[in-house]
Amino acid sequence: MRSVVHLRDAVCVLGRFPALAGATLDVGAGEVILLQGPNGAGKSTLLRLCAGLLPVQSGTAEVLGHDLGTDARQVRRRVALLGHGVGLYEDLTVTDNVTFWARAAAGDAGDVAAAMARVGLEARLADVEVARLSAGQRRRVALAVLLTRHAELWLLDEPHAGLDVQGRDLVDRLVRQAAKSGVTVVVASHDLDRSTALADRIVSIAGGVVTDDVDVRSGRRGEPAGTIDDPESADAR
Repeated sequence: MRSVVHLRDAVCVLGRFPALAGATLDVGAGEVILLQGPNGAGKSTLLRLCAGLLPVQSGTAEVLGHDLGTDARQVRRRVALLGHGVGLYEDLTVTDNVTFWARAAAGDAGDVAAAMARVGLEARLADVEVARLSAGQRRRVALAVLLTRHAELWLLDEPHAGLDVQGRDLVDRLVRQAAKSGVTVVVASHDLDRSTALADRIVSIAGGVVTDDVDVRSGRRGEPAGTIDDPESADAR
């Protein structure tokens, strides 16, 4: 299976603090990985590093075949990050926000309409300014933006936050559909019941390093299942 994320002893410093202190992780194409760990463990930093938004100080960090130290711009074009902040323009309408980000990703009007329909953004909200939306509605707009990117790697930081039960079900459905189509998904979450049900592997992080890596189906620890060194993994999916 093709390697999408390849980290070896990756160090990422924020200020003078090593938010990642030698993280090692491999993620294969089409896998859904749950990152778990306490606040400050390095989960969000790992996602932002994989998105090409943070520099790697030392070690190896490759995403989608690109070295993050020299080619982060190419990575950013092929990934989608849903963080704590939804990254929307408050004074623009729902449609204008999704259209703006779709165009930035070389999308078109058809992508906008399809994405808004998939996340259940009703027609009555299309012309409403984002500043007037609830937290859950804003989250749905951010999900629509994510869909318009047609990304090969989804990086989701607490994707269920701010959503009601229907919204959380929507996130689960989108993740399953994305993985089925070959998209790789890495989720950082404290909602372990929901996220574990989605995951192929559970990766634990503490102190900026990966401390455990468990295949959900087999319970196997150690060498991650589904990497390019595992010839049986492609048949198992």
